[in-house]
Amino acid sequence: MQTARFLGEAEARLAIDACVAELKARGKAGVVAVGDAHGELIALWRTDGCSLPPIVIAQNKVYTAARVRGPSGDLGRSAQEDGSDVHYHGDSRYVGWDGGLPVIHNGECLGAVAVSGLTGVEDVEIAEKGVAAILA
Repeated sequence: MQTARFLGEAEARLAIDACVAELKARGKAGVVAVGDAHGELIALWRTDGCSLPPIVIAQNKVYTAARVRGPSGDLGRSAQEDGSDVHYHGDSRYVGWDGGLPVIHNGECLGAVAVSGLTGVEDVEIAEKGVAAILA
């Protein structure tokens, strides 16, 4: 029998609170998404003033990071390097933009945190706060 551990609503709340606090500290608007180990959405938060496109993008970053067990941006960079299509996985939800990070504990991917709505660098920096909050 296999057993698996996943993020739940308590961990999602920790990540969202940490990321939203960082967004507010920077005076920025964005979307924070948290997903389980399959990349399925547990929670999503859109701050006031954030446009609509980052909603779906954040969900897709979380999906990608959890499914590939790595940063969403790495998939995009890999596709650029070898000339492949980021969607070669056969699923249009995969994206190659920075901002989705897996939550890895003891070598196991428990889920992912993603931020969208800022630059890729800022999205990653803020998502890192959410991952750190979960792992603390």
